[in-house]
Formats: sequence, C-alpha cells, structure tokens
Amino acid sequence: MRADLVLIGFGHVGRRFLRLLEEHGARLAADHDLVCRAVGISTRRHGSLWRPEGIDGAVVALADGGGSAIDLIDRLRASTADLRVVVETTTLDIAAGQPAIDHVRAAISAGCHVVTANKGPAAFAYAPLHAEAERAGVSFLFEGAVMDGVPIFNLVRETLPAVNVLGFRGVVNATTNHILSALEDGEAFGPALARMQALGIAEADPSLDVDGWDAAAKTAALANVLMDARITPQTVERTGLTEASGAAALSAVERGKRLRLVAAARRLADGRIEARVGPVELSADDLLAGLRGQANALVLQTDLLGEIAICQLDGSLTQTAYALLSDVVTIRRRQREKGSSRSRST
Repeated sequence: MRADLVLIGFGHVGRRFLRLLEEHGARLAADHDLVCRAVGISTRRHGSLWRPEGIDGAVVALADGGGSAIDLIDRLRASTADLRVVVETTTLDIAAGQPAIDHVRAAISAGCHVVTANKGPAAFAYAPLHAEAERAGVSFLFEGAVMDGVPIFNLVRETLPAVNVLGFRGVVNATTNHILSALEDGEAFGPALARMQALGIAEADPSLDVDGWDAAAKTAALANVLMDARITPQTVERTGLTEASGAAALSAVERGKRLRLVAAARRLADGRIEARVGPVELSADDLLAGLRGQANALVLQTDLLGEIAICQLDGSLTQTAYALLSDVVTIRRRQREKGSSRSRST
C-alpha cells in the first residue's frame, strides 16, 4: 500500500521524520505493507516544494512556487495513492492554535488523514476536529503532541476499554525539567535553557516552555481527549519558572524534597475539570520527584485500575518524529481492519 504525504512545517521534527521514513522504509514495507512517499513540503518562511515523484530526506532547500499549505493539500486530494496523509508540524500558537487547526480542517475536508505533533489542534479544538474526521472517514492523530513518542493516547484508546480517566498529574515538559535538574546541581538558569535550545528540544519561542504555556497546552490536550474536558490552554491555571526558581529548587533539596513543574487535572464533584500547571514541591519518594534531565512521566488516575504511570527517561527529536511515524502506521492498520471487515461482510 502506498501512502503519499504532505509535510506542513519542516523544522527539526519534520526533517527527522522524513529521514526516519527512509531509514525504516524496508521494515515498514515488510511489516505493514506500507510504502511512504513525501510529495510536498510547505513552510511559512522558507518556501515550499511539490514533487509528485517523491522527495528524499536529503532535501535542505525549498523554493517558491510549490504553493501554500492549502494548495498542497488540494494537490494531495488528487493523488492516486492508497493513503493520503497530511503531516502537520508547525510551531505552537498559544493564542488560538492557528494555523494548525486550519491545516487539520483543510486536510479532513480534502479527505486526507492527518497526523500532527502540534499541541494546538487537540488543546483548542479536539472535539469538533474529531467529529469532522469521523464524518469524513479519516483519522486525526496526534501522539507526538504530548511526551514525544510515548503512546499516551494510544494506551487509553487501544488498551483501556471501559476505563474512565478521572484525572492525571505529570511532568510533561522536558525543557523545564532539565532546567530544574540543572538548578538543583547549582547551575545557572540561562545556560541550562540555552542547552535545550541548542538541542532543538525547547520550543522555537522558549518562553512557551519557561512560562508554562507548553505544559498548559499539553494539559488541555490530555484533558480534552482523555476526559472530554473541552478546555483550552488559556483556562489552565498556570505558573511558570523564573530566575528565583533556582533558590526554590535548592531549598527543596535541602529539605529532602524536589521541585518539579507539574501538570495536573481532575474532575470535580460537579463535573467540571480543574486543570493547573506550576512548580510543586514533591516528597523524594514521589515518582515525579525522581525525574531528572529530559525525563517525563504521566500518572493517570482511573476508576477501575487505580493509578497507571508511564515514563520516558529521555527525549529527543527522534522520539517526536517516531510519534508521527507511529500515527501513520496506525492509519495503515485501520485501513487494513476496514478491508478485513468488508471481506467478512461479503
């Protein structure tokens, strides 16, 4: 089965994803009967590219003339490939989730599946986009939006039938966790942040990490998808890190505790969702307290299984790019299941 892909946004994650397709092409073909071909790339500042014969991972220069993101989606609509997939990796807009939401909506309207590592669509418009994708018979997936390639959404969707998520708490921003770990070791705030920027881990606008906006967007996305919350990052109570966080982190260590930026949500007795992000002093034996560097973890509170924790001990561009790849494979699996159902019905 051939999948033609259009990549909207082509930063660190998009480039790593394109290389992953090449590196694991043989395995995708052998294990999933899937051949992926990028046919279009669109960026806001560096131009665009349309090559119906396919684009290889060595591409480094884009040019004008390929058209806008919407133009490329329209071209993808006419592809004869078995699967048509839009891969959205633009940067997070914390005000309204745009233009990522428009990109997702355009893809769905064109009958294309869509995968994204952008938190905006799930954080601001999960319910309507999910409904639109259902009506169109296409997939809208976003495993890379939270905790890179760790399968948080797949875990609940595929392996926890009849389980209700009552709440969650976690460390979900690698940049701030790295900064807090460095502060505990006596390092200054600025160099720790600069290291995350150099690795491409920090957001393009690092204030989104430091001020807690990235974690707030992830909190909203998790609550919307797992708890039907219908909130936005703007409604998440938020406190970020400051230069004073260094003293607070050291003070916590001296008292046998650890300071972590914790994202949490819970359903109140009246049905409302309470969501917050902020520095929290944790006891040393708390799972989240033991997370250092780029480690992340999420603890789900459920009605039938109690607390379930999932951890990622390290994060990188490869993990985020892998999340996109895993979503593409999920789309392939769904198409195979549909084909099997039709065969059984006839």
